[in-house]
Amino acid sequence: MAEEVFIPKYGQTVEEVTLVQWFAPEGAPVKKGQELLEIETDKTTFTVEAEANGTLHRGPYAEGQVIPVLTVVAIIGKPDEKFGAVAEAGAASPAAQVGPEAWPVAAPTAGAATSSAETSVQAFASPRARKAARENQVDLSQVAPTGGGGQRVVERDVLAYLASMPKATPVAQRMASEAGVDLRAVAGTGPGGKITRENVEQAIAARQAPLSEIPAAVTAPPVAPAPVASAQAPVALPQVEVTERVPLKGVRAVIADRMGTSVHTTARVTLVMQVDATEFVAARERLKAKVSEEWGFAPGYNDLLARIVAVALRKFPYMNARLAPDAIERLAHVNLGMAVDTERGLLVPVIRDADQKSLHQFGAEFREMVERARKGKSLPDDLSGGSFTITNLGMHDIDAFTPVINLPEAAILGVGRIAPEWAYHPDHPEGPVLRQKLTLSLVFDHRVIDGAPAARFLQYIKTLVEEPYLLLAA
Repeated sequence: MAEEVFIPKYGQTVEEVTLVQWFAPEGAPVKKGQELLEIETDKTTFTVEAEANGTLHRGPYAEGQVIPVLTVVAIIGKPDEKFGAVAEAGAASPAAQVGPEAWPVAAPTAGAATSSAETSVQAFASPRARKAARENQVDLSQVAPTGGGGQRVVERDVLAYLASMPKATPVAQRMASEAGVDLRAVAGTGPGGKITRENVEQAIAARQAPLSEIPAAVTAPPVAPAPVASAQAPVALPQVEVTERVPLKGVRAVIADRMGTSVHTTARVTLVMQVDATEFVAARERLKAKVSEEWGFAPGYNDLLARIVAVALRKFPYMNARLAPDAIERLAHVNLGMAVDTERGLLVPVIRDADQKSLHQFGAEFREMVERARKGKSLPDDLSGGSFTITNLGMHDIDAFTPVINLPEAAILGVGRIAPEWAYHPDHPEGPVLRQKLTLSLVFDHRVIDGAPAARFLQYIKTLVEEPYLLLAA
């Protein structure tokens, strides 16, 4: 029996991969353990190996093509076997591979005149899309897919669908769901136009009443779903000369998607604070002289600042949080993301339980992750599960900036350069002295955190930077 070659699932957030290259041609003899193809996730690259000896029969998947995880892309069997024959038998279907949770869902119809052939179009839902739909009680058959060339429902589609839904009380939502009432066709009479139980009851009763007896306030014209920006959506661009086209795929596509979603869904507020980093710089220089040889690396400003932020997150747990559909969730672990510039784009290695690690442990683990990220060899869990992110552009002479929140986190800290500046200081009443100044920018989601609590968090970080010896008491 032929052995299937499929795209493995790498981590919880990987939904699709790009086929970078085939290592073995069609019809080639292969051996177990031989590398067959290279794939790229939104974070790193992997190779897929043969699980059996035999002849390779490749599926219709070309280099550069985006493919959902768990898709069967080839078979290894006898020389006279063909990939198409196995696919017709159902073995090449992703739904046949992974069980009920990956079964396809029906795509929504375009209108009443849609043909039966069109209404039977199927679209696969990604794991994250199914999770979002399950948590928000969304019928996936009502969600327009944009992933995989419009054939796959992804998380952003579910979020866009939710954004297009009118506001309704929990009771009204439950009643509408049980009765099959489309809330977009119900006029709300509650505060701010919110749909109430009475509005849904009227809509249900109106189904049985003659058209002439239906009150005008019961129904409202359906609201069209908000448009979803995606790499597949055609965009009308002015006719200008183009010197190069860089495909929006891999890390770049993920950045475009997630940053756009963050900007359009969060209520961002930025707090900017200048910090006297003179003692911070001195502490780093003393540490560098004392431990570099023993540790095998010189502790950097990022290491020290990460240690400070981890302690602050432990002291102010409301900053180590995320927004769920029905609650603000404070997280049990301080998993600190550290933004890293790589040739493939911005990546964020995550140091788990950062508040429980020593400066040495943090620095060593961080450097290992950065090396993997820059080589494109990050492990599946290296770049996921963060609860707060630090991003530093000080090495590029940037004084201050407003970073974008890395969803589903609630906040991110932007770090500018450390620069000398003449300033008055209590220890030098005779006049201004040269001090090392650092600017920090805290961006937070106002839906999760209010301004004053966020300011107290940033103020505590300022205190530890200005008096780093206080870390011993933290």
